[in-house]
Amino acid sequence: MNPSTVVIDRRCVGCGLCLITCPEHALVPARHHPEVVDRCTECLACIEVCPADAIHQQPPMRGREAT
Repeated sequence: MNPSTVVIDRRCVGCGLCLITCPEHALVPARHHPEVVDRCTECLACIEVCPADAIHQQPPMRGREAT
């Protein structure tokens, strides 16, 4: 399975809206900001609710396996 292209950056304010919005429960609490886990379906609901614009989608890596 390919890793998700959804990432959360340091602008995260820790409000938790993404955690409660994700229909797949693909975000888990972590030390500085939630982390996206492998069950993410990239529905992008988390991006829509983020008040800090800290969640975005990056293009998948091409030509090699993501680490």
